[in-house]
This record gives sequence, structure tokens and C-alpha cells, in this order.
Amino acid sequence: MQKQIIEYTSPLDALVALAKQLNTYETRYQMDSAEFFTKYNQGEISDDEVFIEWAGNYRHYLALHQELENKLKNVA
Repeated sequence: MQKQIIEYTSPLDALVALAKQLNTYETRYQMDSAEFFTKYNQGEISDDEVFIEWAGNYRHYLALHQELENKLKNVA
């Protein structure tokens, strides 16, 4: 599988794109990302490529979410 690199103009754009991708996984596997991530980290879900990508996307989502939350705290 060939990987595609996508660049976003802002962390918010990246967060929205990741949320859409996570929703696709959640719909396909009938499980929300937080539940999946917990099970994945506990070894209850295989290391198939799609699950590795889902876990990576969720980690990235959490990091961006935290980054934006920190920026908002500094504005107030």
C-alpha cells in the first residue's frame, strides 16, 4: 500500500480530517476510537495494518486535540 502525505494549513484542519477518518473506522468496526485504542493497547486486537493505522491516527488526534486545548487555555 502506498502512503500519501497530506499537509494541512492548521492544526484545526488536521484535527477535523483525523476525526473524519476515525469516524470511518468506527462505523466500519462498530467501535468508538477510545474503546478500540484501549483494547489495542491491551493486546486484545491484532496488529493488522488497518489497526496500526487506526491507532496511529487516534494518537495523532489526541496530540492535536491536546495542542489546541492548550492554545485555547493560553488565550483566555
